[in-house]
Amino acid sequence: MRVSGRLLRIGIGCFLLCSFAFAAGPSDQAAAERVLGPEWKRLARRAGMIFSGTVVSSGPRLTPAVTQPGALSGLRLGANFVELRFRIDRPIVGVQSGQVLTIREWTGASSRQSALRSGERALLLLYRPSWLGLTSPVGGERGQVRLDSTGLTVAAHAAALPSKSRRSLGGPTPDARPTAVPRISLAQLERAIRGARGESR
Repeated sequence: MRVSGRLLRIGIGCFLLCSFAFAAGPSDQAAAERVLGPEWKRLARRAGMIFSGTVVSSGPRLTPAVTQPGALSGLRLGANFVELRFRIDRPIVGVQSGQVLTIREWTGASSRQSALRSGERALLLLYRPSWLGLTSPVGGERGQVRLDSTGLTVAAHAAALPSKSRRSLGGPTPDARPTAVPRISLAQLERAIRGARGESR
């Protein structure tokens, strides 16, 4: 009788502990949906480069006309683009740890998400660079997630738009409002992204 009572207490304790752990933090997939939106699996699969990094420098650049005598530049749109340099802190897909990566994004595409500044940390899901050497976050603002100063947690002020506020991945509807993001770790998002891509760490 004493043994069964003790087992009952242990069972109740385990149940309460598991319930608390579940309530304390969202599952990896729920966290990814909250931060990246309902199409998060599609974003994860379409991205050619995924990483968290620190912005080393950012700013507008003018597309050069030529790269060498007689050779047309790969960037020959004749328009401005934004150039960002990142130090890769946590590689997930297509990059290496410690690498300094320069990405270029056409200004028209870069206006779909808020600008990143030197010193900021972010999780980025980027398309593979085009034949013009340009890339952008998959899903616009959804593919660019600000992290806190440690680079390990989603920033408290990061926007998480409800799924009904979006008609497509093209951007929020005019009545969209940012909402608070619960404490979600980069590790949770990485696990969810890798799972969506059928990969393991």
